[in-house]
Amino acid sequence: MRIARFSIDGNVAFGAVEGGTAPGEEGALVLDIIKGIPYADFELSGTKVPLSKVRLLPPVLPNKVVAIARNYAEHAAELGNEVPDAPVTFFKPTTSVIGSGDAIEYPSFSNELHHEAELAVVIGRMCREVPRERVKDVILGYTCANDVSARDAQRHEKQWARAKGFDTSCPLGPWVETELDPADVTIQCTVNGEQRQLGRTSDMIRSVEDLVVHITEAMTLLPGDVILTGTPAGVGPLNVGDEVAVTIEGIGTLTNKVIKRG
Repeated sequence: MRIARFSIDGNVAFGAVEGGTAPGEEGALVLDIIKGIPYADFELSGTKVPLSKVRLLPPVLPNKVVAIARNYAEHAAELGNEVPDAPVTFFKPTTSVIGSGDAIEYPSFSNELHHEAELAVVIGRMCREVPRERVKDVILGYTCANDVSARDAQRHEKQWARAKGFDTSCPLGPWVETELDPADVTIQCTVNGEQRQLGRTSDMIRSVEDLVVHITEAMTLLPGDVILTGTPAGVGPLNVGDEVAVTIEGIGTLTNKVIKRG
């Protein structure tokens, strides 16, 4: 099931996305409004609205986004880094989250903005110290993410809080796919229609299961929290006016335009 969060006539709701997923079929998609929230038992209302008539919002509003650095060997190498002995984690704040169609605001303190296409894991229930065999039980589903990074600030500052956590730096969407097998799917990023990144999740150094176990050894994850699983090689610059799209096989496409801040 594809679960979207959307706004219509000033009201916010969740809905199950119905219809085709091929390019050009978006206009035929409809949303069956959900009774309740997707983190608990819910029913479909049977009230349907065309996707073209709503504004898609970030599919979740996470309490926290836990991101993983250098989880693809080729990406680590392209930035001159070695593969770490343990997962490198950092946070992106809630205020960094935007949805598909929202604008990425180029931060005033940076002159080198980069895209990073990533598979995002959406947590479905409160969990801590999750054993490997229970990881699937705590996951609601998966969505597309762009870990937009101020690369110059990342190089110059010991902490990545500003480089990775500025407002609008975490596009998520367009919806959550609950049935995806994340073990081996394609991740692609295009800028103005030109392919920049192309990789597969099977190239991740540490799997989704590895990451959930590692993170929950340290902290409690809440429903709606998000884990960014790292980016394949091919990261590169974004400029004002660019349109960046992240497409993940079995999920869909997250699209955002870069604008000047302010």
